[in-house]
Amino acid sequence: MQRLPSDWLTQGLVDFEYKKYILLAYLKQVRSSFDRIELYPYLADMVFHYRNMLAIKDNKALIRESFPKEISLEDFNKLELVYRKMINDDSVMAEIEAILDFAIPQMKESLQEGSVIYEYVESQCEISTVGVTPLYAREGYLFVAQPPEKDTEVYRYQVSIFDGSQEQMQSLNTEHIETWNKTSVSTYESLKLNLIRRYRDLPNPATYLVLSRMRFPYTQTLMPVVKRLFVKHISQAA
Repeated sequence: MQRLPSDWLTQGLVDFEYKKYILLAYLKQVRSSFDRIELYPYLADMVFHYRNMLAIKDNKALIRESFPKEISLEDFNKLELVYRKMINDDSVMAEIEAILDFAIPQMKESLQEGSVIYEYVESQCEISTVGVTPLYAREGYLFVAQPPEKDTEVYRYQVSIFDGSQEQMQSLNTEHIETWNKTSVSTYESLKLNLIRRYRDLPNPATYLVLSRMRFPYTQTLMPVVKRLFVKHISQAA
C-alpha cells in the first residue's frame, strides 16, 4: 500500500495539477482497497488527512491527536511550523487553497464510501458475554470469530483511560494468545475455563465473544472494526 505522506501538501512542488495527480492516484488505491472490503489502514489514513485539510482551510493549528501514533513530537512540530509559514505566504496559500478546494470534496466522498462499508461490517458483529461477567470489565479475554466459526482468535485485552485535548478517551490494548479450533463438543465456556487454569493472574476474567455473521478480511477490516466496537461496548457497560 502507498500511503499519502503526512506533509503531502507541502512536500515537493506546491502546484495544483501536481497535487491533483498525487491525490487521485492515492484515492484510486483507496477505492480498489474498498472494492475488496479492506478498510484499514486507508480509512484511518483518510480521516487523518481530511481533518488536517479542514484545519488548514480554516487557518487553525494542527491537532496532534489526529496524527498517526507513529509520528514523533519533533516531526509534528516541524510539520506545524511548515504549515504556519505557508499560511503566512499569500502566493503559496493561494495555490494551497485551490488544492484544498479540490481535495476536500474528493476525500470526503471516499470517506463516506468507507464509512458505509464500516457501518455494514459493524452491523454484522454481535457481542456477547462468556460466562458470568465481573464488575471490573476493563481487563479480560476477547474471542473473535466469523463463519464458518471453526477458528476463534483469542486475545487478552486491557482498556485504558486517558485525557484527550477535550474529553476522556479510551484505548484498547490486545495481546494475541492463540487461535483456538472449535469442535462440535467444545464451547466458549470451556475455553474460558482453560484460560483461567493457564493464566492464574486473572482468576475471574471478563470474557467476551464478538461473532461476525459474515466473513470479512480479518486484519484489514474485521479486527479494526471489532476493536472500536468493543471499546464502545465496554464504555457503555461501565
